[in-house]
Amino acid sequence: MPRWVATMDVYLAVGVIVCVGIAAAVDVQRGRIPNWLTYTAIAVGLASRAVSGGWRSFLDGLGAGLIGGGVFFVFFLVRGMGAGDVKLMAAVGVWSGLRQLPAVMIATALAGGILALGLMLIRKRASTTLRNVAALFRFHVMSGLAPHPEINLQNPQALRVPYALAIAAGTIYVHGVSLMRG
Repeated sequence: MPRWVATMDVYLAVGVIVCVGIAAAVDVQRGRIPNWLTYTAIAVGLASRAVSGGWRSFLDGLGAGLIGGGVFFVFFLVRGMGAGDVKLMAAVGVWSGLRQLPAVMIATALAGGILALGLMLIRKRASTTLRNVAALFRFHVMSGLAPHPEINLQNPQALRVPYALAIAAGTIYVHGVSLMRG
C-alpha cells in the first residue's frame, strides 16, 4: 500500500474517533447530539476525502454516509432513535468509508445491545423491557414501519439510551484495531 494511502487512513481514523468521542460525551451529558457537530463532521470528512484521495475517496465516503445514515433512518422512522444518532452514523460512514462501515455498524449494534442491557439491569426494568420488545415485535410485524403509539421516544417513561456512546464504542473499536494493525 502506498505511504500516502496509509497516512490518509490514519487521518480518517483519528478524525472519526475524535468526532464520536465528542458526540458521546455531549449525548451522555445533554441527551442529544448537536447539529453543528454532525454537519461539520460530514463536511470535514467529505472534504478530507476529496483532498487526500480525490473523487473516488469522496464518493466512497458519500456512499458510506448515505448507507450508514440510511440504516439508522429506519429506526428514526419508527421513533426508536433520535435524528442526532442518524446524522452521527452518517458522519461515521463518511469518515469510515465503505470498506470499514459494515464492521463499524456490527460493532455499534453489539455495543448498543450491551449498553441497553446494562441500563435495563441497573434500572431494574428487565421485565418491562422484555414485554415491550415482544410488543414492538408483534406491532411491527402487523403494522410495518409505523411508529408504535406508546413504545417510542416520545413516551416520557421510555428508557433512553445515549446511543452516541454505542456508536463511539463500535467506531473506536473498529478503527482502533485497524490503527494497531498498521
